[in-house]
Amino acid sequence: MTSAPARFDRGHTDDLISFLTASPTPYHAVSVAAQRLEKAGFRQVEETEAWDSTTGGKYVLRGGAIIAWYVPEGASPHTPFRIVGAHTDSPNLRVKPRPDFAAHGWRQIAVEVYGGPLMNSWLDRDLGLAGRLALRDGTTRLVNVDRPLLRVPQLAVHLDRAVSTDGLKLDKQRHLQPVWGLGDSAHEGDLIRFLEEENGLPEDSVTGWDLMTHSVEPPAYLGRDRELLAGPRMDNLLSVHAATSALAAVSASSADLPYIPVLAAFDHEETGSQSDTGADGPLLGTVLERSVAARGGGYEDRARALAGSVCLSSDTGHAVHPNYGERHDPTHHPRAGGGPILKVNVNNRYATDGAGRAVFAAACEQAGVPFQTFVSNNSMPCGTTIGPITAARHGIKTVDIGVAILSMHSARELCAADDPMLLANALVAFLKG
Repeated sequence: MTSAPARFDRGHTDDLISFLTASPTPYHAVSVAAQRLEKAGFRQVEETEAWDSTTGGKYVLRGGAIIAWYVPEGASPHTPFRIVGAHTDSPNLRVKPRPDFAAHGWRQIAVEVYGGPLMNSWLDRDLGLAGRLALRDGTTRLVNVDRPLLRVPQLAVHLDRAVSTDGLKLDKQRHLQPVWGLGDSAHEGDLIRFLEEENGLPEDSVTGWDLMTHSVEPPAYLGRDRELLAGPRMDNLLSVHAATSALAAVSASSADLPYIPVLAAFDHEETGSQSDTGADGPLLGTVLERSVAARGGGYEDRARALAGSVCLSSDTGHAVHPNYGERHDPTHHPRAGGGPILKVNVNNRYATDGAGRAVFAAACEQAGVPFQTFVSNNSMPCGTTIGPITAARHGIKTVDIGVAILSMHSARELCAADDPMLLANALVAFLKG
């Protein structure tokens, strides 16, 4: 990988490329984030054990979610939190419980559509397979076949003449099942036996799995001056990476922080966040409450801490598309390369209000980072994030922000190469308070 000439040091973006490559699934993403926090002095605490009152960095892992926090010297039971929220999952194709089948001489893998992907972006693309295996002994194993293994072949134009006039129409059940070999029959268990062999596991040791496809094409700088970044899963591993980097930097820079900085990276945002590892589950609230209790606090201290807390919900947003400018609000045109965006929606699809805007503006000013505002075109329905969920569930002032990208929910997305670093710098200033 060669760094590109740039306005800024591209070290952060080079590191983001490494993070994206190493994180084909939410489980890998939180594992990589945990490894980076370990190097910064954080230690893992188990949810099933008693927590102590020691200062320093701590984190909890659960499936595809990670909550990490840094307790500075002198923190009281009612010290407020500064939280950066993000999500680890991305739309993709996920393996069904009975994956092996064959049709017309092709061996195939049965998949289910996860979230809302741009389905055409998964066609004719070399796909790997990654996820976690549950073993007979009660443990789990992360696996990653990061080479061309699967492919969803598109129908030739000669057999679909209407595609040129009516556009591509895909049926999620019939048209998105990938091929991975030749043969008139497939035996149940073929895929799992293959993964056992690939990972040196005994035969029949796998009793459960959470497996998903990913494009094996690596992230890359793009353009004449290589000022663009193309890559997979930037929605929303770009934010997870920035928040992890910011938390590690803040923990190393100061021991007298006025807030307790927190990273909260959840799974299942793309499907509504309602799971034990999603933002609409109890994980964050439980961790914050236990952190207060470990420092000797009770209900009153927890209430005081949350009342003074702020969360930045960081998720990618929409840059103005050069070919579809009319789809955007005419007075709000966030541009790639213009710094992070503040997301606003008066119907609470985003959690930002005026007071929250002031918090983010102050952080950007302190960091010397420009920021922009995104508001949806009134004629277009607005997406949403973990922001409103966090605000409603925990009573914490929440602000929705992110980096402007193109091709959101594609197998491969696009942003300005310097924007990830600008976001990370703003997050550092926010966490420092």
